[in-house]
Amino acid sequence: MEPFNEHKGLVIPLDRANVDTDAIIPKQFLKSIKKSGFGPNLFDEWRYLDHGEPGMDNSKRKINPDFILNLPRYKNGSILVARENFGCGSSREHAPWALLDFGIKVVIAPSFADIFYGNCFKNGILPIVLDKSIVDEIFIRVDENIRYQITVNLRSQRIYDEHKESLDKYFEIDSFKKSCLMEGLDDIGLTLKNKTEIQNFEKNYQENFPWLKGE
Repeated sequence: MEPFNEHKGLVIPLDRANVDTDAIIPKQFLKSIKKSGFGPNLFDEWRYLDHGEPGMDNSKRKINPDFILNLPRYKNGSILVARENFGCGSSREHAPWALLDFGIKVVIAPSFADIFYGNCFKNGILPIVLDKSIVDEIFIRVDENIRYQITVNLRSQRIYDEHKESLDKYFEIDSFKKSCLMEGLDDIGLTLKNKTEIQNFEKNYQENFPWLKGE
């Protein structure tokens, strides 16, 4: 997992509340556990006009010209802004995999479903909770400014833009989750920080209880 320190990116406004994980990545795409290749099917049922299945050539499918990800002004966007309760529904980790594979590094919303929120940190995405009034302001700025960009600094816990009437807001984040994201540590990486201690324990355990050693 790549360390996250600061990111500047184009904002994609998804003006919907209660976006569930089945909308983020539909259930038929959950057969793979490779963590990659899900980006083309992000928001599949909203993004395309036909029904998607694994293995389809997405370049030949009919796209929904009105869906936000298909609008040219949001091409290569990497910061997603949404409404309340983003990531609700089932606990599928494929949802952050799909977002990250598409290129989303940051998701901003007034609230998130708990499991989705935690899964974002484990996969290198920064979910930011901001007051509804601030999120409303971001939506207005996106609408008024073509190719609107925001800079997110995790160390200082600030988001800001570079407009004349600049946006500059502080966001709260758990210190442990912040540290893991800045170091690029998922659960496995965090465990491997104690690799020497784990190896020493196993060695001593086998020496002290040799009859428990498996063949």
